[in-house]
Amino acid sequence: MAALLRSILLCVFVLSAALSNSQAQLTPNFYNKVCPKALSTIKSVVWQAIKREPRMGASLLRLHFHDCFVNGCDGSVLLDDIANFVGEKTAFPNINSIRGFEVVDQIKTQVNKACKGNVVSCADILAIAARDSVAILGGPNYKVLMGRRDARTASASDANNNLPPPFFSFSQLLSNFQAHGLDLKDLVVLSAGHTLGYARCATFRTRIYNDTNIDPKFAAALRRKCPQSGGDGNLQGLDATPYGFDTAYFQALLKKKGLLHSDQELFGSGEASDDLVSFYSRYPGAFRDDFGSSMIKMGNMKPLTGYDGEIRRNCRFVN
Repeated sequence: MAALLRSILLCVFVLSAALSNSQAQLTPNFYNKVCPKALSTIKSVVWQAIKREPRMGASLLRLHFHDCFVNGCDGSVLLDDIANFVGEKTAFPNINSIRGFEVVDQIKTQVNKACKGNVVSCADILAIAARDSVAILGGPNYKVLMGRRDARTASASDANNNLPPPFFSFSQLLSNFQAHGLDLKDLVVLSAGHTLGYARCATFRTRIYNDTNIDPKFAAALRRKCPQSGGDGNLQGLDATPYGFDTAYFQALLKKKGLLHSDQELFGSGEASDDLVSFYSRYPGAFRDDFGSSMIKMGNMKPLTGYDGEIRRNCRFVN
């Protein structure tokens, strides 16, 4: 009798583990039956947002990155602070930096209308909007895996500790990415998401006044835009073509014209990333393919699935 009971318990454990694993699998066709209009609706709102402001594509891409690097891709970055709760939005790496929340709100409203209900998670919206932004601006139209659910909480301290700042060294960057289950190739191609968008003067001031691995004329030109004091919010393109997905980011690193200290750390120090930067500068097709693969890999970081979390009706607040 005891042996039979142990056998039954083992079967229950194995079945439970199998169900858990199956729930954790994200799929590219998650909304095919639940809401066939979900993806086209998201793309339409993203396209209109980028048409109004091309910079928004980079902002939506960055939102997904900042979400995933803090306890997984769970939409936690979207939660507003309230009286008894401080989330990730006001953490040091995010405040006055990440943006695009109003576009996410528009997407959520339109998707709920198209789906006739609350079936698409905010975490999935971030992943899909990031892909659509990349594709609209000339990058790869990689397949997004879906099925994430939304967190009911967020952590300001984890956002402060887990997001790599622009002053990190190469070894610090690699350690940070490895701690998230990513590798050297992921570090290089995901950092090259900086082929899109702008940075604030406050994030590159130290580099242009103190770094030695920087082209002197490049530094001098940037100092005119970014004084030693004041002008923290002055913007500069992260590469020469901030509205186009291309290899200009890698070309800049080869010439010591990386805007952020952390960018330039990927090339010129004899580190293992040097060869990858050189390779991607010459082969844009390889960069496109590997960027899509790394985005899928990042998007699969600790998602909430199955019955974990919730699907928020409003991405700014828990239900």
